Amino acid sequence: MNAWAMRLATLGSVERFDYPYARAGKKRPDPHARLVAAHRDALEAARRNEEPAHVILCGKSMGSRIGCHVSLEVPVSALVCFGYPLRGQSGALRDEVLRAMTTPILFVQGTRDPLCPLAELDRVRAAMSAPSELFLVDSGDHSLVPQKTWLRRNATTGDAVDAAILAAIERFLAKAAPVRNNKA
Repeated sequence: MNAWAMRLATLGSVERFDYPYARAGKKRPDPHARLVAAHRDALEAARRNEEPAHVILCGKSMGSRIGCHVSLEVPVSALVCFGYPLRGQSGALRDEVLRAMTTPILFVQGTRDPLCPLAELDRVRAAMSAPSELFLVDSGDHSLVPQKTWLRRNATTGDAVDAAILAAIERFLAKAAPVRNNKA
């Protein structure tokens, strides 16, 4: 997410944080309630530093899912989910929070992401109350990285793919939170 934090900073102010387990150097994530509390606390701390017109939560994988949970407790303008893990490691469908949301959401998903089968995401999006958009990264995996053979075959680069993702985010934010200097 370091590279994405720099890219997103071209669209507005960015505040980053790490969950307590990551700061402690642990690999196993904290329990769900602690993750949500840490995310909520980081959001509140960022708002104390600067009260932006719009707050956009952006997260990758688990961070995107936890951001969705936080948006149910603390109002935000929009969410951008990079590689949303619709299916957990156990295979369980994680759609309850998405169905409960009302905040606009952009899913940025790789077409080869095993944690987010696109047909299932389509069904969930159809049942959601929140406005949602989907940007597909052709041949992208859970980390949104396309296969090298796909890049060569399509005469493109990873940087060009990332630029297309950023452009999609900018278009989404222009509709969902149409003011510059968003907090990402």
